[in-house]
Amino acid sequence: MSEDDAERRLNGVFEADTERAPGDDNVRRWGFDVHPRVFPIAAGLTALFIVVTLLFGDIAALVGLRGSNGDPMTATAAFGAVLSAVSGTFGWFYILAVNAFVVVVLAFALSGFGNVRLGGPTAEPEFSDFAWYSMLFSAGMGIGLMFWSVGEPITHLGTVPPFFDVQAGTAEAGRAALGTTFFHWGLHPWAIYALVGLGLAFFAYNRGLPLTFRSVFWPILGERIYDWPGDIIDVLAVVATLFGLSTSLGLGVQQINAGLTFLSGRYLPFSIPDATFVQVGIIAVITAIATLSVVAGLDGGVKRLSELNLYVMGGLLGATLLLGPTVFLLGTFVETLGFYVNVLPELAFWSESFTGTSWQNTWTVFYWGWWVSWSPFVGMFIARISRGRTVREFLLGVLVLPALFSFLWMSVFGGSALFVELNGGGGLSGAVDSNVATAMFELFAALPLTAVTSVVAVVLVTTFFVTSSDSGSLVVDHMTAGGKREVPTAQRVFWAVAEGAIAAVLLIGGGLSALRTAAITTGLPFTFVLLLTCYTLYRGLSRERETLESDRFRAHVDRLVRDDDVEVRTSNDSVVTDVRNGAGGDRTRSGEDATTSGDPTSGGGTTPATDD
Repeated sequence: MSEDDAERRLNGVFEADTERAPGDDNVRRWGFDVHPRVFPIAAGLTALFIVVTLLFGDIAALVGLRGSNGDPMTATAAFGAVLSAVSGTFGWFYILAVNAFVVVVLAFALSGFGNVRLGGPTAEPEFSDFAWYSMLFSAGMGIGLMFWSVGEPITHLGTVPPFFDVQAGTAEAGRAALGTTFFHWGLHPWAIYALVGLGLAFFAYNRGLPLTFRSVFWPILGERIYDWPGDIIDVLAVVATLFGLSTSLGLGVQQINAGLTFLSGRYLPFSIPDATFVQVGIIAVITAIATLSVVAGLDGGVKRLSELNLYVMGGLLGATLLLGPTVFLLGTFVETLGFYVNVLPELAFWSESFTGTSWQNTWTVFYWGWWVSWSPFVGMFIARISRGRTVREFLLGVLVLPALFSFLWMSVFGGSALFVELNGGGGLSGAVDSNVATAMFELFAALPLTAVTSVVAVVLVTTFFVTSSDSGSLVVDHMTAGGKREVPTAQRVFWAVAEGAIAAVLLIGGGLSALRTAAITTGLPFTFVLLLTCYTLYRGLSRERETLESDRFRAHVDRLVRDDDVEVRTSNDSVVTDVRNGAGGDRTRSGEDATTSGDPTSGGGTTPATDD
């Protein structure tokens, strides 16, 4: 028996007991290979949103919908009203849910579940550690870090969050501002990504189910994941992904425009205006570039660009650290990290109920909604590149290292801005108030090598835009193709164009308010999906561990050793496998606490749909 056959026999006992295959009822026509319900419903909802947003003013006039001034309500006003209603009513729910996600992820990572290997006991990582971190970080929040790393701390310096009883514009306000920024970009968002990624990877690689969100609900739905309940879940995931992704792309293009305006005004004989029509043009150009990355594939496109992003990001970080107040920035990182850890337990559950303010709706609730709506994209992309890693390696890798890098990034850029503002450099607060997208470039104006750092920043945001669009289209394509991993390139091109179109429409229809509203409102229903994911993951991992420790699994391993020339050494909770083929030689694979949901002695498969 060949090495691959032996591995399939060993790993095959993990697979779900179903005759269905990913994409087995897909419609294949005109070069597309799509799910017959998820694709048209998701595409139809997207098209409907675009049309309604563009024609909102005419529709409001037709039905008599008026704003406070008596004129027909604009799309901007409507987005603002929806944003206030959702965040004001459900802010407490977002806060409670996201804290629950952090607790669940840490519990999974630090428990015995952490030894489970995604893909089975002989699975090996497809990508190196460096490539893995590059891709998950570029997809995770690269554009957001560029956009908010200066703007958010400066804003909080002048308008201190009501949680902190300090005077605005002081050193104490600066520490509170950076600590709040750490809170919004630290453990909480990455816990959401880790939870989603783990659920998708576990049920796809360990259960052999489609790489879509419906598979996460196998423990409670069984075969019904292939019917309308699964369709609804996948449509919600697609819509949340599209609007979460479009929010980030919209922010990115605003910053690109701000950078071009800044550079042209200083160094060119003409000035590029900071205007919506310019931003729409930038979206069109970069979306066209993203389609070339789509055609290049995962290894040739996203992987290479993600690694380039990390190199350029590290270079810009190092240059700013050296050009700015270096000792102050290093001290700021250490001090703010301790401050964050100290205030985190109380700040994480604070909901400003007794202050009577609405600051949190604009900031924390927006971020939590944005991260949730962004999570199907980031989680599925991380799952796609994480086969072969243990649950503990996956969760702690996704949760800790990116958060620490985000803290360092915020300390350098946000700390530099605070230093300039607190020491009389001036100008940053006014610039942020007028257009937050210009914040980073205004900081560079206060440091040496302004032109060089500004150009690098524009290039970096652009490459983040391309990788986000490319990897986002890959993820949406998986979900709308019934979980198939190999699909026509034309479909990814279609979704890359759709993402750019949504971002452009949001900017035309309501600017930053529209982007915030799209993130929060689409993230709300998906938060319920993630809460259920905590439960289904627990059931799946519990059953997996329970079965591994059973005598029946040991008997199955013994039979493989006896019948198939597979050498397996079992010690406590680990299984180490040497797969030998007729050609001679052996290779050792290692998998810890690998388990199955089924009865191994029956030849593989899982228990009925009501089981895990």
